[in-house]
Amino acid sequence: MDVESAEVMDRLFELAVVLGGMMNRRLAENGLTPARGEIIWLLHSRGQLTQRELSDVLDCTPRNVTGLVNALEDAGFVARTKHPADGRAVLVSLTPRGRALAAGWGADRDDGTARLLAGISEAELATFARVLSRVLAALRTATQRP
Repeated sequence: MDVESAEVMDRLFELAVVLGGMMNRRLAENGLTPARGEIIWLLHSRGQLTQRELSDVLDCTPRNVTGLVNALEDAGFVARTKHPADGRAVLVSLTPRGRALAAGWGADRDDGTARLLAGISEAELATFARVLSRVLAALRTATQRP
C-alpha cells in the first residue's frame, strides 16, 4: 500500500479534528472549556498542585490560572486550601464532584479505546505507537519556542 506523506498528514489533521470535536462536546456537557478540562485532568492524574505548579505545567500566566481555578471552584469542581508549609502558596485539589467527573472521563476513554482499537493486532498497535511517538516528538520539536 503506497501512502504519500501528504495523505498521512491529512489523516492526522482529520484525527485531530474528530478527537478534538469529541472532547469539546464532552467538556461542553459540563460547562467546561478545554483549559478548564485540562486542569481537572492534571489534578486527577497528578494530585493536588499549587497554582504556581499549574501555571508552569500549563505554560500560562499565574493570572490566567487564577481565572481558570476561580471558574472551576465556582462550579464545584476544585477547592483551594493554604499550603501547609508555604503560607504564600495555594493548593488546588479536586472536590468529590471533580473526582467523579475525571473518573468518568477515564472510564469513557478506556471504553472508547477498546472499541476503537478492536481488531487491531498487538504488532500493528506497537508499530502505530512507535510511529506516532516519533511524529509527536517531531511536532514538539518543531513547535518549541526559540
